[in-house]
Amino acid sequence: MVQIEEQVAERFHSLAGVLDERMRRLLAAAEAKVLGRGGVSLVARATGVSRRAIHVGQGELQQELRGSPGGGRIRRPGGGRKRTTSKDPQLEGDLGRLVETTTRGDPMSPLRWTCKSVRRLAEDLRGSGHVVSHQLVAELLAKLGYSLQANVKRHEGESHPDRNAQFEYLNQQVRKFLAEGQPVISVDTKKKELVGDFRNSGREWRPKGQPCEVRVYDFLIPELGRVSPYGIFDPALNHGWVSVGTDHDTAAFAVASIRRWWQSMGQGSYPQAQRLLITADGGGSNGSRVRLWKTELQRLAREMGLAITVCHLPPGTSKWNKIEHRLFSFISQNWRSKPLSSHEVIVNLIAATTNRKGLKVRCELDTGKYPAGVKVTDQEMAQVNLERHSFHGDWNYTIHPSSIPTL
Repeated sequence: MVQIEEQVAERFHSLAGVLDERMRRLLAAAEAKVLGRGGVSLVARATGVSRRAIHVGQGELQQELRGSPGGGRIRRPGGGRKRTTSKDPQLEGDLGRLVETTTRGDPMSPLRWTCKSVRRLAEDLRGSGHVVSHQLVAELLAKLGYSLQANVKRHEGESHPDRNAQFEYLNQQVRKFLAEGQPVISVDTKKKELVGDFRNSGREWRPKGQPCEVRVYDFLIPELGRVSPYGIFDPALNHGWVSVGTDHDTAAFAVASIRRWWQSMGQGSYPQAQRLLITADGGGSNGSRVRLWKTELQRLAREMGLAITVCHLPPGTSKWNKIEHRLFSFISQNWRSKPLSSHEVIVNLIAATTNRKGLKVRCELDTGKYPAGVKVTDQEMAQVNLERHSFHGDWNYTIHPSSIPTL
């Protein structure tokens, strides 16, 4: 929309020098007609022609189309009502001071802790003696270079001093495994979802006036509950696997999902595999400090007969996990605006996900029980044949298939 407004302004001002008053409002009216709904407001902001003048111009255009030209009135140069900013030269300056970011810190400002809407700004300006409407405030803000802005997530907080070094080490391990033809997977749990006819963000094409009706309140439906989609993404093949769990999101569930991926997809794709590399976030069910994660991986390594190497992403960097932007983002796009009304719907929507690069996804429902709060004893942990790497062994380690023998 901002780009369209800039284009309208450029076209209008390139001709402004050769247009009289009537042609200015006719040109503005024509632009507004082409734009349709909201066009008058946009053209008024872009050209400086008032909304009233644009409406007059639209009436004159209608007369022209009906074959009865009205001629229109053309005032002498300098004629007509003076703009508010000409009669009140302090208006723009006072408005600029109100919307400065320091306003919220000014203890004397009436807008210190309030939302700075154009109506509230107009109200405060009128309290200071200015004669102004909220429409004029909106036009002046655009003229001063302001626009509606949402928050942007950019501040990540303090990063670990070895953050970049860990990424370099992780990428080195990935390249090494891929070069040797060994499987590499990225794993994580997608956001938990309520099951039922709840609102899902996004829009889709439907017959006009027939939106999909959903519940007003997002209260859990006990018989449907919520699901935890645990994903496995293979970057070499661009294949994904998702286990839709109906119980707790635990380390046992995470490893069970990897097991199902291996049995259904991985083993057939890598029949000569000797090792498996898993890249995972540092927290959650597959966190670097979760004992159950390691003991369950020991069982899996023994079943698969493979050494399992795990490289965790540094703290606060989960958005860089491959699975987030190579699998989960496309699942979210595919089911946007569709209510996740049942387990079957969720599984089918995930399994139907694809992209232009040939992403293929398989999905299954996992109704198994994975109780939370399972404790791993020191003795059980001692049986894990875990080899810590020389660089950040807390983040990078290999679990070998054979358990450590009990003495």
